[in-house]
Amino acid sequence: MSVPRIRRSALLAAGLALVTAGALAGPAAGAAVAATPAATGQPMNYVVNTKANHGQTKKAEREIEAAGGSVVASYEQIGVVIARSGDPGFAARLRQSKTIDSVGASRTAGIQAADVESTVEETAVPAAAADGNEPLWANQWDMRQIGVDQAHKSALGNRDVVVGVLDSGIDATHEDLAGAVDPALSASCLSGRPDTSWQSWQPTSSSHGTHVAGTIAAAKNGKGIEGIAPGVRVAAVKVVDNGGFIYPEYAICGFVWAAEHHFTLTNNSYYVDPWMFNCAGDPDQGAVSEAVRRAVDYSRRGGVLNVAAAGNENIDLAHKTVDVSSPDDTTPGGRPIDASCLDLPAELPGVIAVSAIGAKGDKSYFSSYGLNKVAVSAPGGDATAFQAPDTPDRRGGVLSTLPGNKYGYMSGTSMASPHVAGVLALLASTHPGANAEQLRSLLVKQADPHACPTGVFNPGGTGAYQATCEGTLTNNGFYGAGVVNAAKAADAWRN
Repeated sequence: MSVPRIRRSALLAAGLALVTAGALAGPAAGAAVAATPAATGQPMNYVVNTKANHGQTKKAEREIEAAGGSVVASYEQIGVVIARSGDPGFAARLRQSKTIDSVGASRTAGIQAADVESTVEETAVPAAAADGNEPLWANQWDMRQIGVDQAHKSALGNRDVVVGVLDSGIDATHEDLAGAVDPALSASCLSGRPDTSWQSWQPTSSSHGTHVAGTIAAAKNGKGIEGIAPGVRVAAVKVVDNGGFIYPEYAICGFVWAAEHHFTLTNNSYYVDPWMFNCAGDPDQGAVSEAVRRAVDYSRRGGVLNVAAAGNENIDLAHKTVDVSSPDDTTPGGRPIDASCLDLPAELPGVIAVSAIGAKGDKSYFSSYGLNKVAVSAPGGDATAFQAPDTPDRRGGVLSTLPGNKYGYMSGTSMASPHVAGVLALLASTHPGANAEQLRSLLVKQADPHACPTGVFNPGGTGAYQATCEGTLTNNGFYGAGVVNAAKAADAWRN
């Protein structure tokens, strides 16, 4: 089984579409070890943090150029400049400036062509169901689990609600998404600054963003599947490159774009590369954490509520000890980590971190967790040996849209997070005057509490995926306040 590359660990994926049968290939191997920029001449990107005002930002830009760098993008709203240089001494020189708060390399590999993520094979889609449901509704165990069928009796979502999908792009021609995607609010951030051309934010090597978008807003149109809030709009904000990487400058651009275009909320099914955890004590990682935090805070001040995947590594985020997966763009190695090392953006203030559950309602074996880290839980799939869904094909993943009018299964907290975004979109629709903090409160209130298991959680009994849940019925490390409930979110009188 394999998980979408955006959250890098092994899980399930399979494809459904219009013609033949098959499975989704696993993610491409990690990038090879890169030589230093000094040895190869390859440039590096850097985040440069200064004071958030026009004068200081312009002064920082001049100092960047004087130090032999160039300015890629400048966000004076948050005092962050994205710079580029092939000189290995560039960051050290800038750190001597009184204008500059901090400087950090945004990657450990030089800028180069990225690897392609994966390919999808296909199988047939049935005709529309006789009961009036979507053709693939019988396989949407996740939607029934959180009451989407009941929710749609009273609410489908409001067009005034905009969900930004910060991901690998969305196929805006898909039969189930064409009416939901708003091209005027979509952009690519892969250059470090927004590109609004239509082709720039279409998916290239990855189906991940299209899958996420379908969970949120796939239409009720008698074709394929249905999403949680088919009446809302989604905006494609492309932050995933063809290698599956989300470098800091991409995410910073995405959060600023969301703020300045007044999105209601964003979904973030990724962590910021190349470090799974960015540690405050490291000058590069500390600067990256600060820059991304500023961008997220800017979006919050603009009224945007941000949702993020907790991760697929079965890590207790409340008790971190070691990171063996970083840096993922050169050669990962083991290193000790502590509470100052953050999974971005999931662990930033105000971000709603989401864990995953399987078809039987228990924590997915892969899902990361943590008391006072996870806010809520939602369907993300699981191994069929642990939690097989009661569906015609009994696959353990979440079914959603894929590029090219196709449909397929993926598993991960990447899939759980858009379920929460969809429920929040319904809440925003049924509570049109609610601000971001009020929506967060409503989300927690409508969640169905889920108790910790008795003893150590040990799916499969081998100890390979064991985890310990801490907390109470209404606030614990596995499920946060509980499992989201779309039926409650759609009923304004019950909130």
